[in-house]
Amino acid sequence: MGKRIRELPADLKAKIAAGEVIERPSSVVKELVENSVDAGSTDIAITVVAGGKSLIKVTDNGAGIDPEDCPLVFKPHATSKIHTEEELNRISTMGFRGEALYSISVVSRVTMRTKKRGNLSGTKITIEGGSPPVITEDGCPDGTTVEVRDLFFNTPARRKFLKSERTEFARILDVVKRLSLAHPNIRFRLFNGTSKVLDTGGAGIKERIYHIIDEEVAKGLITAELYRPPYRLYVALSPPELSYPTARLLFINVNRRPVKDSMLTHALVDGY
Repeated sequence: MGKRIRELPADLKAKIAAGEVIERPSSVVKELVENSVDAGSTDIAITVVAGGKSLIKVTDNGAGIDPEDCPLVFKPHATSKIHTEEELNRISTMGFRGEALYSISVVSRVTMRTKKRGNLSGTKITIEGGSPPVITEDGCPDGTTVEVRDLFFNTPARRKFLKSERTEFARILDVVKRLSLAHPNIRFRLFNGTSKVLDTGGAGIKERIYHIIDEEVAKGLITAELYRPPYRLYVALSPPELSYPTARLLFINVNRRPVKDSMLTHALVDGY
């Protein structure tokens, strides 16, 4: 006789749901950096240790979080970005579901320090494995810092399937490069341990391309811009003699969002 159907325990449901949002360290970096972008940051620093398995730290100079909102930060489907169905139909932020921080907190040990501009003091939130958060007053600077430690410490099967530290860091670097190209007016810094791997400065799109791609390649790029309200298209292409056999240096952004779409990729390659 087959097994009876049972509802899963709440903690197991939370871990399964978290795995759909957070697949690996680069997923954590993407979600945290997108939150920093939505907070109006102009400077975002990312520090990674052991390929993100031991530590991912993201610091920004954004708006910060009001102390009254801090108890909701790590609750599922709690967000400041949309409140009505009408707002859902005209989303302008990077995130909106209110799932990222909750999902991260379920499978790691998280410390957040945040201070809203103009407030005299900030707030520290610690949470581990989805347990209730501990919230205290903190003397942190304006903006937000999130430290994520021991990713998947309570789901060893997920942790076992992570790749080497070098491979996981390469994925993180790719995520940061793509986000930095989508937001050329924000300074991005990426550290592998204590070693600075990337510092984009805060310049425009052309200067940003020079930081992301090999400088000699970037110098030969052919650029074009088309504006037909409300649409704007910016293209930077390498000359044919510098073409590549893979799409490693193919970056596509739509509405300041990095996207990987086979139809767009084929259209661009065929047109080129």
